Amino acid sequence: MKSILTVATIVCAQAATAAPNILLVIADDMGVDASPCHPEGMSDVRMPVLAQLCKTGMVFDKTYAAPLCSPTRAAIMTGRYGSRTGVGGVVSKSNPATLSDSEFTLFDGMKTAGYATALIGKWHLSAKRSDLSHPKRLGVEYHFGPTSGGTKDYFNWAGAEQGSRVTVDGYITSDLTDKAIAWTSQQDKPWFLWLAYTAPHTPFHAPPQDLHSFGNLTTNSKTIRRDPRKHYFAALEALDTELGRLLAGMDRAERANTVVAFIGDNGTPGQLTRRSGTTGRSKGSLHDGGTRVPLIVGGPGVVQGRSNALVNATDLFATLLAFTGQPSRAEDSISLKPVLAGLGQTTRKYAYVELFSRENPRRGARPGWAIRDARYKLVQKEAAAAELYDMERDGGEQRNLLASGSAKAVAIAKRLEAGRTELLR
Repeated sequence: MKSILTVATIVCAQAATAAPNILLVIADDMGVDASPCHPEGMSDVRMPVLAQLCKTGMVFDKTYAAPLCSPTRAAIMTGRYGSRTGVGGVVSKSNPATLSDSEFTLFDGMKTAGYATALIGKWHLSAKRSDLSHPKRLGVEYHFGPTSGGTKDYFNWAGAEQGSRVTVDGYITSDLTDKAIAWTSQQDKPWFLWLAYTAPHTPFHAPPQDLHSFGNLTTNSKTIRRDPRKHYFAALEALDTELGRLLAGMDRAERANTVVAFIGDNGTPGQLTRRSGTTGRSKGSLHDGGTRVPLIVGGPGVVQGRSNALVNATDLFATLLAFTGQPSRAEDSISLKPVLAGLGQTTRKYAYVELFSRENPRRGARPGWAIRDARYKLVQKEAAAAELYDMERDGGEQRNLLASGSAKAVAIAKRLEAGRTELLR
């Protein structure tokens, strides 16, 4: 851990309430390059609420998710890799890998701990849009939001509420926040809320002007397609503003007793990275541009600082359950609680990501897997030669060490491949 933690800070964190509320916020298509908390972040976007969480909480610098949304959500939901759940790509009609009802989910664990539970926002774990009861079968007590991968119109959208189809005429980021405020205010016991915003996922749009700093943005689709950066940033700022409204709406005691975890579900879209010449290393890619995401956790039991610990999206399962006192039942999830409490690092030796599905690969989304340790990363794309990178010296993954055929590089690659076998056994 980079920061120096005082004894007083650690003792204060350890004295936190035993049963805090837990808020998990997921941004859709937000890599570290869009985070105000990471040095790679684009300076154009202003997210003061998230920035404040970074100042008071723990920022993780090496967090890895799947390169597309459904497998990341399934990983968080179950604490298990896609190889075990069968969800390795975007769930759709052509890839009907619906998350099985038999999985023990994060919501099941929260209910066992006596928590009220809700998922407000994007679902995208069932191949059938008509299967509106899928969230309930996976343990969600209250559900409201889109059931598929996104929405065609941020201002008029379709979704489900408690198993019934709904059509909403309103700005979706605000609508989801309204429901979150209403639901949390009704709870009389500890609660767990998975708040899955659709922002800043396409379609790129002009949010209400009072939610962002970019003024009167164009609504001309051709102009937006040529350069969607301002609209993407505006959607992120709108998300941040509305998240701030949710937190500000809590009374002081409730806010002080609420753990907030914020994560992106995959890397930033290629439309945003194209101008920097890294389109192939964005959303859908097994490289860091597609899989390295922001993760920030703050609240009772969490000290301020930064961590270089390797983190998988699966680890949120064990981590959030640890705040309730419940043990993890997932073999691929390691609790970050020791790091959050300032007591040490995790036991994770490898960060692992994979991409597979029964549908044809999307543009820029090539099936395969990648694994890294504290220094080296091995990337194995389908029907392609393996790639090895020294992440300490080559964080942009530009120099494939295996291209030289050196014995040292081959040995490192074999060790990492053996590490993958160890993880999946």
